[in-house]
Amino acid sequence: MSTMDAPGTTSSFDLHAEEDSDSDSDSSALSSSMSIDKLFPALLQCFGIILCGYVAGRTNIITSTQAKGLGNFVSRFALPALLFKNMVLLDFGNVIWPFLWSILVAKVSVFFIVCVLTLIVASPQGRYSKAGLYSIFATQSNDFALGYPIVEALYQSTYPEYLQYIYLVAPVSLMLLNPIGFALCEIQKWKNEGNHQHSKLLIVGLVVLQVLKNPIVFMVIIGIIAHFVLHQTIPAFMAEFLDGLSNSFGGAALFYLGLSMVGQLRRLTRSTVVTLILLLTAKLLLMPLICKDMVDLLDNSNISALNHSSLSNYAFLYGVFPTAPSVAIYAVYYNAELEVVTSGMVISTFLSAPIMYVSAWLLTIRWMDPQLLMNSLQNISFNISIVSLVALVWTIAVMVLSKKFKRLPHMFTVNLFIAQFLLCIGMILWNFVVKEDNFIGQILTFTLLCSSLYSTYMWPGLIALSLVLIKRFEDLKVSPSMLIIAGWGIPVLVTALLLIFGEKLSDTIDSVLFYGRPQIICTTFVVAFNILLGGGSLVCLSRGSWAQNDQIQEGNSSFATAEDLEVEVEPENETVAEPVAPSGDLNRVCLICDCAPAQPMPDMIMSTDRNQTPSMLTGQCENRCESAECLLVQVEELQQATDRQVARHVLLCLLLIVSLLANLSSCLWLLFNRVPGRLYLELQFFCAIVNYGQGLFSFALFGLDKHLIILPFKKRLYRLWHGKAEEEVPQTADLPEDIRMTCTQFTKYHKDQCLQEIVKKKRCGKRTMVDCFLGCELVNWLQQVGLAQDRGEAVLYGLRLQQGGVLHHIKQEYDFQDSPLYYRFTT
Repeated sequence: MSTMDAPGTTSSFDLHAEEDSDSDSDSSALSSSMSIDKLFPALLQCFGIILCGYVAGRTNIITSTQAKGLGNFVSRFALPALLFKNMVLLDFGNVIWPFLWSILVAKVSVFFIVCVLTLIVASPQGRYSKAGLYSIFATQSNDFALGYPIVEALYQSTYPEYLQYIYLVAPVSLMLLNPIGFALCEIQKWKNEGNHQHSKLLIVGLVVLQVLKNPIVFMVIIGIIAHFVLHQTIPAFMAEFLDGLSNSFGGAALFYLGLSMVGQLRRLTRSTVVTLILLLTAKLLLMPLICKDMVDLLDNSNISALNHSSLSNYAFLYGVFPTAPSVAIYAVYYNAELEVVTSGMVISTFLSAPIMYVSAWLLTIRWMDPQLLMNSLQNISFNISIVSLVALVWTIAVMVLSKKFKRLPHMFTVNLFIAQFLLCIGMILWNFVVKEDNFIGQILTFTLLCSSLYSTYMWPGLIALSLVLIKRFEDLKVSPSMLIIAGWGIPVLVTALLLIFGEKLSDTIDSVLFYGRPQIICTTFVVAFNILLGGGSLVCLSRGSWAQNDQIQEGNSSFATAEDLEVEVEPENETVAEPVAPSGDLNRVCLICDCAPAQPMPDMIMSTDRNQTPSMLTGQCENRCESAECLLVQVEELQQATDRQVARHVLLCLLLIVSLLANLSSCLWLLFNRVPGRLYLELQFFCAIVNYGQGLFSFALFGLDKHLIILPFKKRLYRLWHGKAEEEVPQTADLPEDIRMTCTQFTKYHKDQCLQEIVKKKRCGKRTMVDCFLGCELVNWLQQVGLAQDRGEAVLYGLRLQQGGVLHHIKQEYDFQDSPLYYRFTT
């Protein structure tokens, strides 16, 4: 079969080779029964009820207190009754036990992967509670409220026995894995107490009691006992009662899920984004793939290849089920990681919907033309390459204009962007060359495409390694040229080996199989090596970061440079040198003097020459500001610039490593499955999108330079929209009621106390002092006085004060943040 594809996608295959000739009629019946028409109403029902719950909570028709009551009813009455009823009626004779063990092994594997990685990466403060809750998050699925209706819609007519597996798998997970997570949370509580009043034996007892007190676990045990005592029949006097409670579960649970989503994404902060990416990868990518692989590996009892394939596909669908809302209840109980768990629950629920729909669609359609599918995949790759190419041109231009390409680690990042650029060019050329019978053109295009693709695989690991070396040694111990040679040389070498020693397959023009199985093996090794290199480097970077934070906290000063420069002394008695503005313009103004509007600061990034220091001169700041720049702003920018750029590089590396995991799964799937099957198409399309759409990640993180693009655009847009400068204090009448009330309350009752406790005079220039404070100091203070329950709520409180004109950033460039940025109260 002749198909069109590219190196970032997967090979062509016969979608129906997995079905024996003896089972053709069964296959036809299966496909016709498993209609996609049955799935869409089920999804619409589930997400429609979720939406109703969200609207009810958002409009305050049902308050948060009332929502808790509904949640208690669902978890303590409806769900236990449903489980008890189904445990009694369950027919254990029809259970395929290898399938059950496969799912259990998959869950245990993901649980311990997440647990171990969290214990390695997380900071010592809260390490054990994070490991426990994150592991539960990745393995506890919303099986009954959201999963059961979808499984029922797909398999009720073909494999109705599949429905009972949900009732078996979920309780086993609750009884085996959750207690381990609870034990880790209890250990964290024990460590936080300091005096260690509780013995380890008491902790074990508390965990066992916690599990037994769970009404879900309790009723499952009682239900299994009743199954044998009552001989799979429920007495008539109990049947109607149990039916009433169990039938109320579906709608009530989905409605409560919608209620629990209200306001959760507001808790999402920059610090939780990386954690969420990892958890969602484990939940929605790793879990379904491992579930499917475990069933393929362990379920050898099925004589029918069709039934085995159906179980394997069902395991994949089961792995995609989103996280259960009960995980948020555990987070509240242990007062740990509530922001990550609740935000992740919302995001996983809505990400799982399209994955389940596409997966089910692939399983239910009766026949697909492979040629049509490959053409569709080629078109998607071609179209996204064009969009990515435009984004990369913009991003590379920004890096050149801002002169970041000369600095570290941006020098390596630009090489990644160039590799992505060449990959898009190669994909666009391949779309035309592959249609012609031009062997030389195909070889040249394949060389460009394959080399640039392998280079995009190499650079995430090399960039992560460079971040570790820079952070550890304050300089790059190896020459940058060595990493650049590795980033380009290894891909070119691998491609050259394929061209020299490989043998082009005569019956395909698919570039992934251009040199057959050896090419897939080469891709596997390149991807696996860079996953290990990038992942290991990010782990070292994370451990180095929290170790450095511990040292800073012990010194009680995370702003040593700032404190050294901002000594609270009279300006007449001290002479403080002020940094020169990079432009050398001495007329740049100091906002504190209110002489003129603020000017944007240049983006200060790590230079390749770490020994360079800003030149200094003595300035003067009186009625007419002649200071080169506000000293506080200089200190603030010097502290913020490096970490902000490291965070962006870490996020870029993390996103690309996730795409490498998908590519590794694709290669292993091809290597170990003679016939990949229908679900492989889903992974195939995903790999094509993430490979050729890498430029969109790069544009989002590095294409919108703050000082070059965002701040000028924001100020111009504000003036066009409001007809005034952004710096003007908003009118009280224009403010929403909640902001006005917050500002009035703070100004009347709390501002004087706040001024006394956190506001200090800091040096701005040679003759200028200013009353200011750090954003993180106000966050701490708001928690201390009880105006905010946690740091996220304190940030929202500070944002309302800023919107009401009570406080502002000293240069009015930042919204209020929980960070070492300087703010002042409006006088």
